This record gives sequence, C-alpha cells and structure tokens, in this order.
Amino acid sequence: MPLNEHEERILHEIEQRFYAHDPESARRIESTTLDAYLARNSRWAAAGFVVGLIILLAAFASNWIVGVFGFVVMLASAVMLIQNLRKIGRRGIQELRQSIGSRSLPDAIEDATRRLRRRLGRED
Repeated sequence: MPLNEHEERILHEIEQRFYAHDPESARRIESTTLDAYLARNSRWAAAGFVVGLIILLAAFASNWIVGVFGFVVMLASAVMLIQNLRKIGRRGIQELRQSIGSRSLPDAIEDATRRLRRRLGRED
C-alpha cells in the first residue's frame, strides 16, 4: 500500500532527523544488507552452539545444572541458526524466481546445467 504525500513527508523528516542525530548508526544501517545481517547472525548462532556443546560436555558429569545450561544454550543457538538459514534460503529462492523471470522452468534448469558443465570443463 503506497504512502500518501503527508506520510511520505513525515517519513522523510524522521529520516533526516535520524541522520542528523546519529550519523554513525545511519551509515552503518545504510551499508548493511539483509544477507550480511543474516550471515552474521548465523555465524554467531553456530558459535553459540559450539560453546553450548563444550559447556555440556565439560560440565555435565560434574555439575548437571551447568550441563543443562549448556544444553539450553545449544538449543537456543540451533533454533536461531535454523531460522536464519531458512530466511537465507527463502531469499535465495525469491532471487532465483526473479532471475528466471518469464522463462520456463525447464529452460532455466537447462541453462544452469550448461553453465555448470562449462565451469567444470565438461562440455559435451
């Protein structure tokens, strides 16, 4: 749903205030893409999973409460990782659909196969 002129003016004013008030954050937000954000979150989630696994393995035999904490860290990290990977996959599928455009699916698959063979040096 498009914005009317009044709403666009208000949004532009808020944006200008944001740039004036905190230029560093505005620059950082402007330069960050969704793919980079999702990749960064995925890396943190994978690191959290490894840390949780280490805590679980190191502490479970001596103190089960700390081991359960490690398991909870692993579980939360795994959920975050799966959610981010799904978002990345969903965006990849959308980009693939947009790149295919009006071509039919068999034509797109044939083109992709041809490019892959060319890269591998197996043109037949």
